[in-house]
This record gives sequence, C-alpha cells and structure tokens, in this order.
Amino acid sequence: MPDSVSVPEIYCWALVTGATSGIGKAVVLALRDAGLQVIAVGRSPEALAELRFEPGVTVVEADVRQVDAFTEILARYPVDVLVNNAGVLSTRSPFQEMAPAEIDNMFDINLKAPLHLARKVLPGMIERGRGHLFFIGSSAGRSPHPGAAVYGASKAGISLFCDALRCDLLGSGVRVTEIAPGRVQTQLYKTTMGMQAAGAELYEGYESIMPEDIATLLLAALSLPQQVDVSRLEVFPTAQAVGGARMVKTKG
Repeated sequence: MPDSVSVPEIYCWALVTGATSGIGKAVVLALRDAGLQVIAVGRSPEALAELRFEPGVTVVEADVRQVDAFTEILARYPVDVLVNNAGVLSTRSPFQEMAPAEIDNMFDINLKAPLHLARKVLPGMIERGRGHLFFIGSSAGRSPHPGAAVYGASKAGISLFCDALRCDLLGSGVRVTEIAPGRVQTQLYKTTMGMQAAGAELYEGYESIMPEDIATLLLAALSLPQQVDVSRLEVFPTAQAVGGARMVKTKG
C-alpha cells in the first residue's frame, strides 16, 4: 500500500465477508496493514487456515446467509468498517434455462445477506457516530450482460440500495460506498466455468484488474476526511468497455 494512505484512527475493527480469496482476501490484508483489526469471514475452513495466523486478523467460519451467526461476533467486536464482498455467479445460463434454485441462491448471497448484515452492524455504528459500509457491486449491476440476468439484478439491487441507504443515514456519521468493478481476476467464474477455462476465455490476452487494485481503491475511500463520502466507484480494465451491440439475423 502507498505510504500516503492513512486510515482515520477512529476506525478500529473491520469485518470482511468472502475473505478467503480474491478481493476479500486482498481487502483483509490491506485493512490489516493500514492498522485495523480485521474479522475475516468465510465458509472454507481450509482457505481460512491461511489467514488464521496472520497478525491482526481474526477468522470466523460462517455462511453469510445465516445472519444470526453474526450476533455473537458483533456483540464482541465493535465493527467500524463493514465490507460486504461475498458474492456468487453460480451460472451463466440464459434466464429461461436457469434452475429456480440458482435464482434464490444468487439473491440470497448477493443481495439479501449484505442487507441483513448491514442491518445488524448499523445500530452500533449510529450509536458511536461513525462507520463505513462498503458493498462490492459489479458492472453487471449497471449494464446488461448476457447470461447474467439474475446476477445483474442482484447487483443492481445493491446499487440502488446504497443510494437509498445514504438518504436514511444522513447526519449519522456513517458513510456508504459501492465499488462496482468490471472484470477482476478472481475465482468468481470457478463454479460456472472452472478456473482453467475461465482463465483462457476471460483473462488471457489483456491485463485484468487485480484484487489488490480494488483493495487500494477501498482504502483510498476509507482514508478521506469524515465529511467526504465516495458514493460509488466504477472501475474497469483499461482494455474493457461496457457497451456495443450485436445483431442476430433470422434464419430462412
């Protein structure tokens, strides 16, 4: 991290979901290096083991869909910074071919869980008069992408929620930031494509955004003076743009 990035001393504890790889893991280490005590939440005990012995990091094995599991954690640790990062793209199928269970799965993890967790941490933040909520959105929540109708809808929900939540929190001292990246080199596509196929199709041939880049942006927003709230950060690889159209001709 650049030496110029300095997180305000009023922030002591951070909680990061989806912390075992990709953006989540990069954010955990960046916040820890910036001087915060970080609670790293994930579902994989094997992946959490890699963070268990990191100084300044407390690991918690939990499923973000089981929001009641966080009651004890939040009673013990006064979370000042919440990073809702956990997300899933469990299928890239056209909507009409998608299993109903996958619709529920993506909305449960990508939209419902972040809202429920934010609801749990907000009373403490408001009582202390400080806090920063981060939501990792997606360019798919800002523009349409084929095969991502449900994923995009869940991320669009996050985006509008952040705008509305900011209205509700005016005067509370709590800030809200959505980070909506384009293609980041993570394991998001592992379930739908496999890592080798994802690498060949999605990442080869140009330089991607790396998880550490998103962590740098998050720290930059967190480090700004308390009266400054970066409401949304949209970031893309230099080689990626959203837009364009393809016409499909009818046969016969």
